Amino acid sequence: MRFPLMAALLAFTVSPVVSSAADLADGRHAVYLEDVGEDRRLVAEIDIKNGQYSIEMKEESFSEHFLSMRPFKCLDGPEKTWCHVPYPYPIARDLSRDLTDLEYDLLFLWKDSSEYGIDLWNGVYYQLEVSDDGRIRGLLHEMDMNILSAPPEDGNMRPIHDNDLEPGEAESHWLPILVIE
Repeated sequence: MRFPLMAALLAFTVSPVVSSAADLADGRHAVYLEDVGEDRRLVAEIDIKNGQYSIEMKEESFSEHFLSMRPFKCLDGPEKTWCHVPYPYPIARDLSRDLTDLEYDLLFLWKDSSEYGIDLWNGVYYQLEVSDDGRIRGLLHEMDMNILSAPPEDGNMRPIHDNDLEPGEAESHWLPILVIE
């Protein structure tokens, strides 16, 4: 089972990166989360036009959960459940500078399938890069989403910083890879 993961990680790290997020092709793109066995789940579609994008989560891929007194749309796995966390603050959805806005639109929390609530310590952040084949690839980073529990200061549309993220161990997570194509 390690070979597909290693191949995916090697492809991710060896692929040349396009110079700018603005180089992404206009049009509709599918967003997939992949497990270490390369099984993938369609979770969203994005429409890109002139460096701006809109995102539509694929409702049919998710199940409804009521966790910690809030509704969540989640992907149910054999041992873990992945819940989408809509970013609660204003976002520009602008790709002309980088992929940060898109990263914020693709936040998740995970929980053990047997648990009834969620823990904000179990945040999932996919750091994204554009490869030379026009795909966007991201690897899971762990984060404490408690930093999003209070609104950021006025004008700060990007309150998550590199020091808030910890690279995740792919083998210990269900969906460590994100691909947009």
